Order: sequence, then structure tokens, then C-alpha cells
Amino acid sequence: MQIIDSSEFDAYWNNAARPSNSADTENMVRVIIDEVRKDGDAAVRRFAAKFDKSSPEKLEVPKNIIIDALRYLRRNEPELAASLDLAAEHIRYFAEQQKKQFIDFECEVAEGVFAGQKVIPVQRAAVYAPAGRFPLISSVLMGVIPALAAGAEVFVVSPPLENGLPDTRIMAAAALAGSSRVFAVGGAQAVAAMAFGTESLPKVDMIAGPGNKYVATAKRLLFGEVGVDFIAGPTDVLIIAGANANPDFIAVDMLAQAEHDPDARARALVPNRRIADAAAWAVERRLAAEPATETARDSLDAGGLIITYHSIDDAVRIANIIAPEHLELQSIGFLPGLVNFGALFMGSDAAEVLGDYSAGPNHTLPTSGSARFSGGLSVRHFLKTVTTLRCNPLGKGYAETVKAAEVIACAEGLTAHAESAVLRLSSLAHQNL
Repeated sequence: MQIIDSSEFDAYWNNAARPSNSADTENMVRVIIDEVRKDGDAAVRRFAAKFDKSSPEKLEVPKNIIIDALRYLRRNEPELAASLDLAAEHIRYFAEQQKKQFIDFECEVAEGVFAGQKVIPVQRAAVYAPAGRFPLISSVLMGVIPALAAGAEVFVVSPPLENGLPDTRIMAAAALAGSSRVFAVGGAQAVAAMAFGTESLPKVDMIAGPGNKYVATAKRLLFGEVGVDFIAGPTDVLIIAGANANPDFIAVDMLAQAEHDPDARARALVPNRRIADAAAWAVERRLAAEPATETARDSLDAGGLIITYHSIDDAVRIANIIAPEHLELQSIGFLPGLVNFGALFMGSDAAEVLGDYSAGPNHTLPTSGSARFSGGLSVRHFLKTVTTLRCNPLGKGYAETVKAAEVIACAEGLTAHAESAVLRLSSLAHQNL
């Protein structure tokens, strides 16, 4: 892990390695997409045999097994089941409040011309739930619940284990979140199957949820054929600490991010070298005490960073350049000018882990600097805001609006457009005779 002064940041950032997909990854994913488009379930099973832990004959999990998974969880892991119940309650409430912000409306933009908006859910959505080193149980809740709050039909897709079924906890989380359909399909072949539809998997309008580089590449290549939440890269956090920040809080939250993946990035902005050294020492002390530290160590060695800043404006400028997925403000109030972040955690008590799991806001967030132009997964990803137009030709604004359309159409050289407007004006003139 490095400690640098803010005056060194620009040079550091310009030379920092950025995550990228290799040509080999993209070529492999293109082959998978083409074969799933052509052969459907048969291709899915071929790739499952090659890449997954099994290749089940039946890709959809029977509903009784999904319900049994939830019963098993409640019976054998009651504390986890209760925690997931609480998290689901918070996520659902927050999603329902978000949904209320998207409303139908109509306004009279000119006398006789009424413009409006209708908010319509996508018909069918799918949530991809990875099951690599750690099954992401929480991602099932974060994807399924907002989709249901929006009004979409939603199902879960997750890679099969040796028994031909997804992870039991993944299935239990799907049932708890409210989805009764789960498919044992993983990787790029799952994304392709959901985009095109196969004999077993229905075609969807939207795919959400995190995944590895093959899943992310498939989502990127198939965007347009199907809607996607966004293309996720390695996870990251930036902590802006004040003069009274607790170095242990900085350290533990950097480690919480670093343990995800060797490519994860944990960074902090601190006001002086004393806090920087104390936080770095706290990281090392915790690394030495933790039983599973290899991933976190690799991550911090590759890109862990503590930056000392000289002024609040200095810190804000750097934070907006980094555009972190998670932005924590520890022992410092909200800083005006902060505009680029996926999720904001205000105060040392608002730990990022709460946003990851149980507080209510979504943890599927923009990565790799894409917080410059995107927000996190929410109800809005499963909603379409479509516009309406209604006209009363007797309103005095109607003729002016039609004439303006004719003039603009002529300027663009689109004569049929202009004729469409002229015909309305002629019809209006005839009515007024």
C-alpha cells in the first residue's frame, strides 16, 4: 500500500493501470453468444459442462426445491434467515419509496397541447447471482426486490454446483425476496440465454446483477438486444477522513473492500501524515491478525492508496476524479462539490457494510469511475418512462406548435414530416370555416 501527497496524485492517477477485458475474453464470449443464439439449451449445457461444476439436464429448478431451500435455511441457519428477513424488509421499503418518485403526469405546454409521462415496468427481468468464491446472497435481494417493487416479473439465474443446483442459500434468498423461479445456469451462456430466450429460459427485457469478467463482457456485447443495469468492474472505496477520524475505522473499511478481490481498490484521503501512518499501521496489524488475508493483501499491494490532502477543495477535486463506487465521509460533514460517487456514506457510523447488506439502499453500484455518469441499481432500472402527447386543435397554442414543426421539418429537408404538419393546419383551417 502506498502513501502519497495530493501533489503527487495526478501523476499517480495518470499512470495507474485500468481494468480491461482481454481480446481472448471477448473472443470466447462472442463464441458462447453465437452458439447459444443458434443452439439454445444444448449450447448452454455444453458450456456448463466446460466451465461450471455440473451440467444439469433440467435448467429450471423445481419450485418445491426452492421452497425447501428457504425452509432449510430457516431451520438450520435461523440467525442468517432472520438477518436476511430484516435486510429484505429495509430494501423493500426503500425500493417502494423510490417507486413513488416516478409518477405519471400530464401538463399543458401550450393551450391545446398536452404533454405527459407514463411510468411502465419492464415485463420480465432476470437477476444474475454469482457463486464463485463466495455466493452473493445479498445480491439476490438487491436485484429481485427492486424489480418486484417496480412491477416486473423477475427470476434468478445462478451457476449450478456439483449437485446440478445453485447454492442453497442463493435459492433460499430468491424465495425470501419473492421470486419463485430459479435457473441453474452460469457465466456468459446465462446472459446469452436470458437475452435470446431458449427452450428452458424465457427471454427477458432487463438483466441485473454482478458477475465475473465473462458475465460483464456478455452484458456489454448484448446491450441493445437486452437491457442491462451496467457493466461492473472491480469494486472500490474512497474514504475521506477528517482530523478527528479513527484510524482503525479507516483501516477496517479499507480491508472490507480489499477482501473482495485482488483487483478491488481501497483508497483514503486523510488530512495529514500522522493519520496516514496510523491508518497504514492499523491495516498491517489487522492483516496480521486476520485468518484469510491473502486476497486483501494482494489488493492492497496492487492498488491500496492513502493520500494526504492540504485543503477540503483538494480532497473534493481528487474524489471527483476517482469517482468511487463507495464514498465514505469519516469524522467530516458533507462536502459541497462532491458529485461523482455511486453511494455516499455520511459519518463514521454509516459504515459501508450496512449499505452492502442491510440498511436498504442498493449495493449494486457503478464501478471503474462510471459514477461520473451513472448511479446504482434501483427501481428505475426496471421502469420505462414513456411520453404521451394529446392535442386540442381549438387551443390557440396548437396552430403555433404545428407551424413550428413544419418550419423545422423544412429546415431539415424532411418533406413528409412537413406535409404531415401542413395537413393538420389545413384540417384546422377547414374546421374554422
